[in-house]
This record gives sequence, C-alpha cells and structure tokens, in this order.
Amino acid sequence: MTTNKKGSRGGERTRMSGRNLTTRVKTAKGRKISSTRWLQRQLNDPYVVEAKKRGYRSRAAFKLLELDQKFHFLATGMRIVDLGAAPGGWTQVALERVGAKGRVVALDINEMEPVTGAEVFHCDFLDDAAPGLITGALDGPADVVLSDMAAPITGHPKTDHLRLMGLLEVALDFAATVLVPGGTFVAKVFQGGSERDLLNRMKRDFATVRHAKPPSSRKESSETYVVAMGFRGGSDVPAET
Repeated sequence: MTTNKKGSRGGERTRMSGRNLTTRVKTAKGRKISSTRWLQRQLNDPYVVEAKKRGYRSRAAFKLLELDQKFHFLATGMRIVDLGAAPGGWTQVALERVGAKGRVVALDINEMEPVTGAEVFHCDFLDDAAPGLITGALDGPADVVLSDMAAPITGHPKTDHLRLMGLLEVALDFAATVLVPGGTFVAKVFQGGSERDLLNRMKRDFATVRHAKPPSSRKESSETYVVAMGFRGGSDVPAET
C-alpha cells in the first residue's frame, strides 16, 4: 500500500469482505415491526459487518475513512479533535491515520469507553474551559477538528435541520478557537435551505469548502458532510469555490 506525501493513504479504497448473505429476523413477541426492520437492516448492513471485523465501534468509521480517501486531510503526526466522539469510531480512524507521533482528543457529553492512544474527555465542548483543556492535551493547536454530531431528532424535518445548523455553527465557532492556520474542519450537515450564511462564513475563513456524501452514508439519509480546508482565521482573502 502506498502513501501520499502527507501520509494519507489517498489511493486506498474501503474494501468490504465476506459474501452477501441475507439474515432474516423474526418479529419477537413485544417487539415492534419497526424495531424488527431496524434490526434486520443492521444485521444485513455490510458496513456493520465489516466494522465488527475490523474492531471499529460503529459503521460511521467508514464515513471518515471515505472522506479522507477523497480529500486527504488526515496525515501522520497530526493533532486531531473529535467532537461528539461517542462511541468512538471516528476516534479510532483518526488514531490509525496520525500514528504514534500524532495526538487525538475525543470529547462527548455522554460517557464513552476509553480508546487506547486517545485522550477522552467526558465534557461539553461549549464549556469555557474546553479549548484550553484540548490544546493542553494536544500540546498545541489542532490540525483537524472533526464533528459527526447530530442533534436529537424530533421528526419534524425543518426543526431538525435548524437544530443541526445550530450545532454546526457552535462547532465551527469552537474550531476557530483551536485550529492551526491551514487546518481543516469536517462536519456533518443535512440537506436543507438555511445554511447559506454558515457556508459563506466557511468560504471566508477557509481556502476551500467542499461537500460530499460518503458511499457508506445510507442512501435514504439526507446527511452529507462539509470539508473546509486551509483555515485562515477569518481573513478577508477571497475563497476558492
């Protein structure tokens, strides 16, 4: 396997192993049909199966792998912050990419099992002390801030979209306090109609801003990801679009 100059394995593709065998789940007494369908989907999801084989804590790990394969923002020796990290799939991938010379800090307001090699904090990244806590653990500013966070779903699409945009905004605010010049911000967004101001801000503060839907993101999901690279601290230099 070859590596590019930045240390990312840009030519690597996520390879799924095993045969496509369908597992059927019987509707157990007391279990809702919707729950049975969810369980069957999980059991037959190749990314869930592959995550278990590789020891990843979630299928979401493949989303970060695929985004990095496309944009090459993770490299050996980098300092990474993973916001809303539980259960730890993205943290595991970040550790693989940065290697022993890199540092990874993971935060979540929910309890999270330790990840060997990472510094895990059970706290809210909006706490006033969080930026100092993170840069202290990283021994400097971050090269990349990751956010796969999503607000609790209400079932009302417009409300859910607005909540996620609010979460994205505060994550972006946080990234601006800890990123090194030239750094990268990667975050989950959902397709909607109220993100124009946020995107304009990203285009002002970063050299390039790209959107992508990783292959492992379920087709029925409206989620996509924004990858903002080349942080310049809010300068007024025109952005590449």
